[in-house]
Amino acid sequence: MQQKVVYVEEQEEPPGRCPCPDAFPFSPLSPSLTFRQRHFPLATDNDWHDWRWQLRNRITSLKKLGRIIDLSDSERQAMAFNGATLPLAITPYYASLISPDDSSQPLRRTMVPSVNELLVSQGEEHDPLGEDKHSPVPGLVHRYPDRVLFLVTDYCSSYCRYCTRSRMVGRRKGYNPARWQKALAYIAANPGIRDVLLSGGDPLTMPDEQLDWLLGRLRQIPHVEMIRIGTKTPMVLPQRITPELVAMLKKYHPLWLSIHCTHPDELTPEATQACTMLADAGIPLGSQTVLLSGINDSLETMRRLMHGLVKIRVKPYYLYQCDPILGSAHFRTPVAKGLEIYQGLRGHTSGYAVPNYVIDAPGGGGKIPLIPETVVGREGNDLLLRNYEGKVYRYPDIIGGASRAS
Repeated sequence: MQQKVVYVEEQEEPPGRCPCPDAFPFSPLSPSLTFRQRHFPLATDNDWHDWRWQLRNRITSLKKLGRIIDLSDSERQAMAFNGATLPLAITPYYASLISPDDSSQPLRRTMVPSVNELLVSQGEEHDPLGEDKHSPVPGLVHRYPDRVLFLVTDYCSSYCRYCTRSRMVGRRKGYNPARWQKALAYIAANPGIRDVLLSGGDPLTMPDEQLDWLLGRLRQIPHVEMIRIGTKTPMVLPQRITPELVAMLKKYHPLWLSIHCTHPDELTPEATQACTMLADAGIPLGSQTVLLSGINDSLETMRRLMHGLVKIRVKPYYLYQCDPILGSAHFRTPVAKGLEIYQGLRGHTSGYAVPNYVIDAPGGGGKIPLIPETVVGREGNDLLLRNYEGKVYRYPDIIGGASRAS
């Protein structure tokens, strides 16, 4: 079955205003300097390292994109449609990492539309995870007993073409304090909720004072034990990680960050410095990676990514099978490929560098871990276990509870 999906150019001005942050403290000798001089010749060092300048100057149209990369026929055809479900937006910083002449480059494929997005396959849905049916109030998903997903904005600095929430992001509604109040009231009225994950959109695109207010309100709810923020900002907009932002986040420990990382090419000096600032502030960092065909679906690529993350103090946490959103077939791999990669990591590298391979079950079933078969069977009271080399070992398993000394 085929279905056309069309694209709209998103407005360029970021939501809200905030006091001007200090320039991002990074050397002007960054590899992005040549890109800046060519495509943004009027931008100063302070401009380039200012996250608000990056948001104002995002690449959001066919015309702008065509000045930076040599568009393939597939990309040009996809961009020819108007009125989109998922807009185009790429920060200048991230655009500097994209190949101008190779349409198969992994980072380029994750950000630039192709005609493959216009094809809708069997099993694909607008809301494949059933989030809307688990939403007791707007902007809040309560799927698990003790935690909620709080969608605080629909705005991202850059839009991944495989986004699970392509049905809602980029609508330019920004953050909505009135809706926040309803979500906060629901959380406060349900003492079983101990864990709140802020997502969207990307919460770190909001001004410091808005995020500060929201985190402060959550911290006033006695039963909220931990707060998490899901973000791709350190990878696509590292300039946003300012000393002011980090100092504000430190006030709300225990606070965790889940960083969306796709490919080792994202682990630039700028991204490294952003993660270092966060880690130095005592904020635990975990990664979330989506397995994507032709982008990161090789053991060598995934190993480099996981090792690179550990080196910058980001714990690989989840490796997701790509969600079946509309037009995602060209991104999705066979599950067997994910199991092959997982098997190639487990036991062959540090446990800290091995993420949990999961499918977020369509229809709202939650995350289900996928692992190669390790329990072979039993012989008497012995449990037969297969290790990472494929060898079988015995474990003396006590059936029916531990024995007691007479």
